[in-house]
Amino acid sequence: MTDIQARLRAAAFGADLAVSDAVLAEAAEPGEPGEPGEPGEARTRWLAAVVLGGRGDYARAAALLEPLLACRDVVVASLAASALGSHRRQLGGHANARVLDAAALRAIAGVAAGDRRRDPADPDGPADPDGIDVAGAFADALLGLAADALALGRQREARALLARMATRTSSGWRTRVRHAWVSAEVELAAGDARSARPHAERAVTLAAEHGGTRHVLKSDLVLAAALSTADTADTSARVIALAAQVRDETRKLGLYPLTWPATLLLADAKGTDDAAAASELRQEAVSIVHALLRRADPLGRSLARASPWVPNVG
Repeated sequence: MTDIQARLRAAAFGADLAVSDAVLAEAAEPGEPGEPGEPGEARTRWLAAVVLGGRGDYARAAALLEPLLACRDVVVASLAASALGSHRRQLGGHANARVLDAAALRAIAGVAAGDRRRDPADPDGPADPDGIDVAGAFADALLGLAADALALGRQREARALLARMATRTSSGWRTRVRHAWVSAEVELAAGDARSARPHAERAVTLAAEHGGTRHVLKSDLVLAAALSTADTADTSARVIALAAQVRDETRKLGLYPLTWPATLLLADAKGTDDAAAASELRQEAVSIVHALLRRADPLGRSLARASPWVPNVG
């Protein structure tokens, strides 16, 4: 692993989010025309795109991911489609994301049939710690499809995809965290917050064990959402504390795709007792979304404006 890959991994999946624009620009540089580039170059670009997407730099991420959809490394091609699908989903484009997640599954399905064959380039090597391998790509595609199905009102399909993933006992930490997120979201969509909470708590524990800052904060946000329907003073106070913490930390770290949902959740939690504060928080969330859309590509902006999931961006 090169130094630049290690730094990007730490920013994407670890606790060191401080990656300079110069490092990201270096990672994004293409190889010489007509040449395949150094080994791992495509994976370096994918890592850079994941970091950019976590910051809400959707246009820059898409510029890296779209060429990777045709990568000869099927792991990268699949992971690129899943990552781009995730970014579209964050902008409310669930139908578009579904197409990309299906492409991710097609890209990896042939080699994913043998669960031990983690990497076509090194079939006997160890599993990648962050799921940059066949098993991880397969999981990303299935979990992306489950999240898409849920948002499109296909709860049975989402549950079936989650059940399919649950049988894969060799899953890495990132897959287990994401499986817990989507499992909690499925239960919340069904109106069963009580069943959602154990999944959310499991995500918090798994993410904390690994030490991935972005995943810890997203897990805290999912837990706050799972707790938000409980009608007790203690739980309401915990929801407010969790949502405020995620809002403040993600804003400080520049993880804005998590900031605006946390701000909306905080507004809802405060709404009953402080309508003025809730209104101010909702406007803040809209302002964050507007700022993110200025950093999105034209398709991303179009999807957000057409989506009922994204607040007031018309």
